Formats: sequence, C-alpha cells, structure tokens
Amino acid sequence: MRSPSNRFAGTERSNPKLPIYQHIRRIAGPLLRAAVRLEATGLENVPRSGPVILVSNHLSILDSTFLPLVLDRHVTFMAKAEYFRGRGLIGKFTSSFMNGSGQISVDRADQRAAVASLDPCLAVLEQGGVFCIYPEGTRSPDGRLYRARTGVAWLALKSAAPVVPVAMFGTDRVLPPGRRVPRPARVRIVFGPPLDLTEYAGGAGEARTRRLAADTVTDAVAALSGQEYVPVYATSAAT
Repeated sequence: MRSPSNRFAGTERSNPKLPIYQHIRRIAGPLLRAAVRLEATGLENVPRSGPVILVSNHLSILDSTFLPLVLDRHVTFMAKAEYFRGRGLIGKFTSSFMNGSGQISVDRADQRAAVASLDPCLAVLEQGGVFCIYPEGTRSPDGRLYRARTGVAWLALKSAAPVVPVAMFGTDRVLPPGRRVPRPARVRIVFGPPLDLTEYAGGAGEARTRRLAADTVTDAVAALSGQEYVPVYATSAAT
C-alpha cells in the first residue's frame, strides 16, 4: 500500500489509550485490508510530528475505521454518541474502537454539548496529536458534499494547527448508510497539501471569519474528492 519511507513515526505525546488503539489496529487491520483493496496517496502531506487537523468528507461509518489504518500516528475523531453504543456486528466493533481508543463523543441533539465537545478536541491538538473532523457534521445522505459546520474553523483558528484536507473514496460501497453487512470494494484515501488559513488568523471568535474559513476547508475537500457541492447542511437534506 505504501513504501516504508512513507511511514510516520508517530511522535505525539504519550496517550494512555495508545496501547489499546494499536492493539485494535493489529487485530482488525489485516482483516479489513483483506476485505477491501485499501490504498492511500499524499501521505507526505501529513506532518510526522506535532498537531495536525485532518478534515475529511464523510461517506460511511467505516471512514473512521479505514483512515487510521494508513497512518502510523494515533488519530482521534469526534463522533456522534450513537457510535459509542452500537448494536450488531459492525456497531459493536465500532463502539469498541471508539471507546477503547479515546475517541470523542458528541451529542448532536444538544447544541451546547456539541459546542462543549470542541474543547477536548482542542486539547488533543495542544498535546501535539492528530485530530480528524468531518466538517459536514454527519455522513452525506447521497454521496454529495454538504456545507461545513463552523466548528472546524474554530478549531483550526484557535489551535493554529496545520489543516490537511482528506478525500475518502469507496467506503460508501463497502458499507452504505442503512446497510449492516459490509461488502468488498476498493477504498482509496487521498491527503491533500496543508491549507493556508493565515488570512483568517485571530478570527476564531468572529462568526463571519469562521464561516469563510469553513467554506475554504470545504472547497479544498471538494477539489480532492470531486464531489458535487450542495450549499446546505447535510442534516437538512437528510430530513
């Protein structure tokens, strides 16, 4: 999938969940790679050390499972609370991964709780870690790319961490929304060059600046993924 020269050392500060995270990777990694043709490009765009924000499109519940398999650094995600108490084979595997690897739960039905959940995400970056966020806030209901929530901009501007756009391909064919049994398919992950958000620096507290920065992030993800952009929130389109 990639040559040894492209592998990252993983130099973030000590994480008490890291042994569990690596254990899950060792067990599940070979099984998942056997089930799909997994490949990644642009890995050189992810810093070898220090804080970094990965901003990705979101096609399937399995996005958060496949993406860490191509990086040697520990990746922390924000995920909806339902993923932490899943049912069925895939649901239980996902909840085990989320709970056992230190992922961050967010209650999307509670706006205050959702905003407060950004604080532990910021803490991951302040400790030199890798944090991945889906700017759309939820899975795409139809494969198109939807408007970003501004939390991604707040996090990027508050932390000043490098922001690397990511495009996922094929995870929606492995496990589309509503399907319980995965099926073989090719999965490809593309990492783009870090974004230049310096023109928005210092604007984390300004709603208009956050909106502009979030739209810049979405534009970069769209350029990588080739998805059609829809200027409304995915949650609105799904209802």
